[in-house]
Amino acid sequence: MSATPLLELRGIDKSFGPVQVLRDVALTVHPGEVTALVGDNGAGKSTLVKCISGIHPTDAGEVLFNGEPVHIGSPRDAAALGIEVVYQDLALCDNLDIVQNMFLGREKRSGIVLDEPTMEQLAAETLAGLSVRTVTSLRQHVSSLSGGQRQTVAIAKAVLWNSKLVILDEPTAALGVAQTAQVLELVRRLADNGLAVVLISHNMNDVFAVSDRIAALYLGQMVAQVKTTDITHAQVVELITAGRSGALGLTTETGSNGDGTQPADSIPGGLR
Repeated sequence: MSATPLLELRGIDKSFGPVQVLRDVALTVHPGEVTALVGDNGAGKSTLVKCISGIHPTDAGEVLFNGEPVHIGSPRDAAALGIEVVYQDLALCDNLDIVQNMFLGREKRSGIVLDEPTMEQLAAETLAGLSVRTVTSLRQHVSSLSGGQRQTVAIAKAVLWNSKLVILDEPTAALGVAQTAQVLELVRRLADNGLAVVLISHNMNDVFAVSDRIAALYLGQMVAQVKTTDITHAQVVELITAGRSGALGLTTETGSNGDGTQPADSIPGGLR
């Protein structure tokens, strides 16, 4: 693990009108590690990811990438840094084949025509580098693939572009047991290849199976970020549902993270 985090967030705030969705959020993500981002529905996970990926601007706070302050004002800025997001809906086109999906919007050209041989070679090299063996042909339409194969294609598409940080939003939510194992193996392989991975999941078995660190969000506040080996399943559930577990999380004296600020549930309205 590198001593310098690849991504570091400090004091991130985000509001939508009167509703404060993120409050003073801090997060560190290291290369070669899987950081699991956990939290209940409405905790602010999706909003935090959209801030990292340039979809939502932050209201306050600082973002560091490779130790340098950066401004991520758009998804293009995030992609230029090497940040790729695989959303739960995968954003794949059923009527296109695997190669076409992997290069969709970033097609390589030879003059005025598409450079199909180069794209097919790069797609094959990317899948081989991830030790993907479940795809029989790169020219299969995505509509013919299983859920696990679709997830594999979406992840391969994300790492095709020399990405450094891959964020996976509930990658196993709609998968069976065998397909889940296949995807979790791929997630672990990404980190072993030196990439930083952020895994968003409600499945604690998946979290403990592949993650190196666990970051828990509770009502818009980051209440803990610890090594997976230093925390139990029950403690994570307590952090998700109550914001604290023993010495971890929000303090009872202040109802805050120890700095006197009020938790997000004291603000009218719901979180996103």
